[in-house]
Amino acid sequence: MRIISFCADGIREAEKQGFYDWVLDQDADFICVQNLKAQEYELKEDVFFPQGYNAYFFDAADKNTNGVAIYCREMPKAIMTGLGFVDFDMEGRYIQADFQNVSIGCLLAPSGYQADSNEQSRKDDFFELFQNHLSKVRNKRREFIICGNWNIAHNSNDIQDQEKNEKNSGFLLQEQQWMSQLFRDLGYVDSFREINQDDDEFTWWPDGDRGENGWRVDYQVISSGLKSAVEYGAIYKNQVFSSHAPLMMDYDYEISP
Repeated sequence: MRIISFCADGIREAEKQGFYDWVLDQDADFICVQNLKAQEYELKEDVFFPQGYNAYFFDAADKNTNGVAIYCREMPKAIMTGLGFVDFDMEGRYIQADFQNVSIGCLLAPSGYQADSNEQSRKDDFFELFQNHLSKVRNKRREFIICGNWNIAHNSNDIQDQEKNEKNSGFLLQEQQWMSQLFRDLGYVDSFREINQDDDEFTWWPDGDRGENGWRVDYQVISSGLKSAVEYGAIYKNQVFSSHAPLMMDYDYEISP
């Protein structure tokens, strides 16, 4: 099973840069896209609804921000939009495809990068709610793969300039600790780090220069039962589709009908 996750910074702009030409050649079972900056009804062209995939979108109330989508080869048993978070769901941050034995989630976490300190407070509130959600669902009789832009670099080897960013949202101490608790106490797994421990693997370059200030904020976080199924992972950097690079992961796992 192959899953590709990509934060688009605007799906129409990413399409113009060749994202769909590339991704449809990758033989993925799921394609998770975040930060569409467009609503589904605005996407008139066939390229946004490729043959062979069932396409599902969750729009933000503000059509110029956020929005997530998931493309599935197999028809899901159910689609869940939002997480039941009153203050965040209308921002188009989460969509999930449920199958018999696994759920595939597509996440765009709040950023907190704005100068307004209230944005970081809202981000902290989101992750507190999200932690409670992840704690509850880990007890369900199914596996989870949650793909997307988590807007947190977990450790020092996930960020290129640690000293420059140690007081910036996305690399604050409490955010690093939140991720550590997710992996240590809740039992979830950073699938990419299961097969690659290099300290130069980044997925986001906020300054636009891929030689400087790299962050790894795009993850595929999996439930513990899938840890042994991780086969392959790569961050695709040969083409630039947005400020983020796509993350591709392969799992030795079959979707049950």
